[in-house]
Amino acid sequence: LSFDISALAPALILVGVIMARRRGAGTVRELGPALIGLGLMLVALRHMIEIFTPFEDAPGLRLVMGAVATSPLIALIIGGLLTWIAHSSVAIVLLAMSLAVKGVVPPEAGFALVIGANIGSALNPVIEGSNALDPASRRMPFGNLFNRLVGGALALLAIEPMTRAMVWLQPDSGRAIADFHTLFNVVMALAFLPFLSFYAALLKRLFPDKVNESDPARTLYLSSAALEMPVVAIGNAAREALRLADILETMLHDVKLALQGGRGEPVAEASQLDDVMDRLNSAIKAYLLAIPRSALTEADDRRIAEILAFATNMEQAGDVIDASMLALAAKRLKRGLTLSPEGNQELDAIFGRVIMNLRAAAALFVNDDPRAAHMLAAEKAVFRDIETKATEDHMERLRAGQSGTAEAAGLHLEVVRDLKRINAHLISGTAYPVLERGTALLANRVINSNLKE
Repeated sequence: LSFDISALAPALILVGVIMARRRGAGTVRELGPALIGLGLMLVALRHMIEIFTPFEDAPGLRLVMGAVATSPLIALIIGGLLTWIAHSSVAIVLLAMSLAVKGVVPPEAGFALVIGANIGSALNPVIEGSNALDPASRRMPFGNLFNRLVGGALALLAIEPMTRAMVWLQPDSGRAIADFHTLFNVVMALAFLPFLSFYAALLKRLFPDKVNESDPARTLYLSSAALEMPVVAIGNAAREALRLADILETMLHDVKLALQGGRGEPVAEASQLDDVMDRLNSAIKAYLLAIPRSALTEADDRRIAEILAFATNMEQAGDVIDASMLALAAKRLKRGLTLSPEGNQELDAIFGRVIMNLRAAAALFVNDDPRAAHMLAAEKAVFRDIETKATEDHMERLRAGQSGTAEAAGLHLEVVRDLKRINAHLISGTAYPVLERGTALLANRVINSNLKE
């Protein structure tokens, strides 16, 4: 600010135009408009100074500046208002420098004008830039304004010793004001730097994110007000976890359509739902961890463990669909593979059985019935037999030399294996926790079932 660099404006605009007219996208082309804007800003500042200059010797302005010189607070207010009107703190700082150099205002009043200019520059984003519909958009404007208000108040309190120090370091009034402007911003940045995490958290609490009612990953039952009542909070988490089962069922329907139909839309829809499951699972875990541990009983701890096991296994089942089954569906569409009528009929039955087990798992998650848990655990052996039969059919086609049929059968076999993995997650997330609390006979039968695998 101490130097007249307005002569660079034409060069900046010219270089910016040349860069902006380059073909193709890239960093060079993107910098072009920035240089044009910088050049135009320098031109505008130069014209503003030329407009203000004739008024510097006007008697009316000298009368106003005389009042400003007697009260730093008035100077601060005038500097803020002028900056808000001009939408440029640099212009007001340059005006303060010019007035100080010509002796219209003393250095102390010039520094107060600079403080006001810094506060005024933070007013425009608050008044014009924040979106009333999205509270989160107010964080930066209000955070910046508070920073400037705190800095301005402290600087105003210490303006006399600061003026003596700045004038002693830089006798030139104009340069002293420019240096003070730089120093003020550097000091405020360094002063707030150690507290940025706390400051950001405070602003996030004061201006929370806008709730998107149409976001499927938006939690419906995780009320922060219920955290002080563990029984209610745990119930809320359980209700939220049940949504994972509903989403998983939708994903199973989508991947079934993608494997048997001719469209790729269900693949994208199922992939998006997996992201929803990941976000919901993370929210459920964070909510349960936020419950005060001192208020939990042994039964509460056990129920929390069950909810975490259920949510984790639901998410992992969704990951099987996203990471493996959707890739198989995309492969089938890309290669134009068609499953045989018998194969489609078998997949219909297997998908139907998995969905039935998913609904049974959701019911078991709610009622903790040992009989239902044992019936669900027995499905592991059923799916083992299904996989064995699919493997034998695939090998038979390979031996018969039916290459085209064998490729489709291989895809069929991989789908069956993935469905078996999903079924295993359903059992691990619901049946096993119930059986572990049941009789030794039930536990032994599950152990024996696992050993047979």
